[in-house]
Amino acid sequence: MSPVPELDLTDPAVVLDPFSTYGAAREQGPLAKLVGPGFPPMWVVTRHAEARAMLADSRFALSEGSYHHRPEVPEHCRPYLRTMQEVEGEEHARLRRLAAPAFAARRALEFRPQIEKIVGQYLDALPAEGPVDLLTEFAQPLPMAVICELVGVPEAERPRWHEYGGAVVQAHGEGFAAAVPGIIDSSRSLAAHPDSALLAHLTSAGLTETETVALVWQLVLAGQTPANFIANSVETLLAHPDQLEILRAEPELWPGAVEELMRWCGSQLLTIPRQATEDVELHGSLIRRGEQVTASIAAANRDPRVFADPDRFDVRRTGGAHLGFAHGPHFCLGASFARVQAEAALTALLDRFPGLRVLEAKRMPDPGTWRLAGLPVVW
Repeated sequence: MSPVPELDLTDPAVVLDPFSTYGAAREQGPLAKLVGPGFPPMWVVTRHAEARAMLADSRFALSEGSYHHRPEVPEHCRPYLRTMQEVEGEEHARLRRLAAPAFAARRALEFRPQIEKIVGQYLDALPAEGPVDLLTEFAQPLPMAVICELVGVPEAERPRWHEYGGAVVQAHGEGFAAAVPGIIDSSRSLAAHPDSALLAHLTSAGLTETETVALVWQLVLAGQTPANFIANSVETLLAHPDQLEILRAEPELWPGAVEELMRWCGSQLLTIPRQATEDVELHGSLIRRGEQVTASIAAANRDPRVFADPDRFDVRRTGGAHLGFAHGPHFCLGASFARVQAEAALTALLDRFPGLRVLEAKRMPDPGTWRLAGLPVVW
């Protein structure tokens, strides 16, 4: 078997410059290993075509999430924590078939006016002068506000859902212990008397109460990721004023620009790990049954085999499908809503504050997520 490069997740180069580090591994071959304290080595696919193939290969399956087994999770909540991301085969195909129409691109576009209203409310609340941290005051609270509107959370309960969402992101502490039953119990009430087009569609499509509530839980888990993407995108556009001027002159380019931003500065550096269901020979290496495999989105999205001049940010770029929303059966169900939300947020923010300027943007040392610690700006 061919040796593969090893990447230590505690190495500052991996954390601070994942695009170059994973890119260097990609040019050595399509497969590498991730190592670090506290977990066994994990295989990582670094090239675009090979990553797509692995993500669509049924021999690599997503495993059950850890939330089920955490002692602070009440027993009555556990059945609702098994999301669509944690099932495979016919069960997954059935759930996906029933749920997918509610998340179609057409429905996301129909929902855009409600997103724009929420975006406007957050922009109205910003001070007349900076500095202000756009991460904490705009990008972070926006996705949860959109989720609340999407699933019909009553206005009086929304502040509590924001607290729950923040606790779920932290994934530990007393706040998390309260957030799980808070979200689950509230979602059960919403599913019993759906007051949103999304939940009405899901319940009428044939999803059970448990499956509907599990999907809301999945929305809370995954639906907050646009926060980091929106912040990254603001930083990127302000760092490339020539590209921002193109968008201001040709606003019809915005949908494609969102795709380019996702390719260039998407927040997820790695896909959710898959587990080999059998021994598999992959690109000259033997993956043993039970070993975990992930794909490096950071490397695949800058693979020169797919993207011309991949290290250049270009809002006019066409061709090549990024892996920011993964690929295969577990392609992000809410991708259309995430795209519309990002475009609505960025266009409104940059139109409202044409003189927007970043004071300092510091990165969090996170080997799995490309995210900012803060985004202080003035205008």
